[in-house]
Amino acid sequence: MKINSLTKNQMAIVVFTLITAFIHMVILNILMSKVDLLFTLNGLGYLTLLAAYFLPFAKKYRNLVRWGFLAFTAVTILAWIGIGDKSWPGGALGYLTKLDELVLIIALWRER
Repeated sequence: MKINSLTKNQMAIVVFTLITAFIHMVILNILMSKVDLLFTLNGLGYLTLLAAYFLPFAKKYRNLVRWGFLAFTAVTILAWIGIGDKSWPGGALGYLTKLDELVLIIALWRER
């Protein structure tokens, strides 16, 4: 699949997935001054789902991957609600990331 053949909605999926993966794998680890296994695995999970969604050989499983992608993103949001830093302004990055993930869910939902 070529970049220029992606729809605007598919481009949104790519962009918002890359943003949230970058936040989890890079920004949060820098802010914590250590590599956090859960944040890193979460970011890798986003990248893996993004690849699975767009790779040509997985095309026949795209709808299943989309539902898994939606569920993974929803669980990430629920985990933050349960245990994430929601203080202000310290947890502002969490709110920004959840907004990014909500937009990702909307974009994935619109792919039906």
